[in-house]
Amino acid sequence: MIKDLTKSISYIILGKSEIEYDLPKENEYSRSDYLYIKIVELANCGKINEAEDMLFREIDTSNMREFEMAIAFYLYLNDFDDNYLEENNYCRDEISEGIKSICKEFGVSSMVDFLF
Repeated sequence: MIKDLTKSISYIILGKSEIEYDLPKENEYSRSDYLYIKIVELANCGKINEAEDMLFREIDTSNMREFEMAIAFYLYLNDFDDNYLEENNYCRDEISEGIKSICKEFGVSSMVDFLF
């Protein structure tokens, strides 16, 4: 469900068939890349809520690359199993809600509300 949702959002908002957030060579990291690395590290340590808080606190809503990065983060979370999410006070519904919130932050929610 989450993967289908993100594919649809990618197509509607970014004109791409899927979310593709790949990190460049380390010496070429952008601000977005460093943020992505930080939030993924937090999620890997079980600090998913802290990672999500950091994402919303630091994201630049004028940069669509950061929109793609944020959606990629939620796809990353979706790859965790339900036990890991639950052990760390998170769930799949929160992934969908996070995606919806990111769309709202970037002002594109009216274009994708029908997906939720």
